[in-house]
Amino acid sequence: MIDLSREQVLALRIAAQQLDRAPAAHRAITDAAILDLGVQDTGRDAASWALANRGVPVASPDVVNRCGELALAWTLRGAPHFYRRSELFDVLVATSPFSDSDASKRIVGAGKPLQEAGIGVRKGLAEVAGQMRRIVDRPRGKGDVSTRLSAELSDPYLRDCRPCQAVHAWEMPFRLGALYGGLELEPGTSPPVLRRVPDWPRRHPGPADDPAAAPHHLQPIRGYLRFLGPATPADVAGFLDAPASEIKKHWPEDAVEVRVDQERAWLLGSAEAADPNPDLVRLLGPFDLFLQARDRGRLVPTKSHHAALWPVLGRPGGVLAGAELVGIWRPGTSGGRFTLRLSPWRRLTKPVLGRVEEEAERLAHHRGLSFAGVDLGPVE
Repeated sequence: MIDLSREQVLALRIAAQQLDRAPAAHRAITDAAILDLGVQDTGRDAASWALANRGVPVASPDVVNRCGELALAWTLRGAPHFYRRSELFDVLVATSPFSDSDASKRIVGAGKPLQEAGIGVRKGLAEVAGQMRRIVDRPRGKGDVSTRLSAELSDPYLRDCRPCQAVHAWEMPFRLGALYGGLELEPGTSPPVLRRVPDWPRRHPGPADDPAAAPHHLQPIRGYLRFLGPATPADVAGFLDAPASEIKKHWPEDAVEVRVDQERAWLLGSAEAADPNPDLVRLLGPFDLFLQARDRGRLVPTKSHHAALWPVLGRPGGVLAGAELVGIWRPGTSGGRFTLRLSPWRRLTKPVLGRVEEEAERLAHHRGLSFAGVDLGPVE
């Protein structure tokens, strides 16, 4: 069995996610490996900046939002993710739950009333998907769709929402049901606008019967082990909001077992890590895939930094230098000028600070703003 150090694990992830790849003007917008797992688009320019950080020539968020080769859909954890449009139906298959118990875990509380009413959870998701497909006969805002959907569903599908002071469909079945009904999100809209996916295959709405029938490169368990391995079934289950027992049943036979800090873990692909590039600096967005790893203690060994990087609300971005996360950043914008507010976790050398400033200027231009500099805070 191969033994890997923490540094080697992080170097493997950086290479697998192409974070060490230099930009290239000739590269296609679909030429990013992490599109296999989906690029989360939560927050301002999340997906476009994630792609830019992986060497894809994306000058601004509009390039992604207007690109016909990409499609945006609610999938993993109900979050919006970009995928290659040509693979969107296979993404539906790959991200479907394996069983009713898996589906119940993924829809966070909405499965219980369905089960109490004798409705299978996947059957319930199919009902939501079918109704949404019928309602979205043209592009419609989320609120409009939710209101119309709630009027069509029976009690087991509805909940009392105290913040809204209304009764409406549960949120997670609504989100996951959209793609199951052949619906995508219109990029750049807030609140989200749903529309039908062009040329969607004729099928009964609902999750796919066999997620394992999807192409290997789109299957989320395999994707996690490729991009965030080595990992355990519990790590993958946490990422998917799925039961660990279900993940174990579908564990890839070709996963490579390794040992990290005397603990067993698995990955897909080679376990031979290249030496990390000491000059690499990236300003990672708050929901960048690199920060989505569930082994947070390995990613950031100092536990007191976890609350700063992963707060419940208002996540900052992470500063990657070499193979280490060395601090957090937040944007400051005023009068069309962008300032990077940097909170380091250790004293940064002048070369690293210089590269941080270069990356901050690149981010400012990505947002269509002029660069006003880096506001360096004290070491935390």
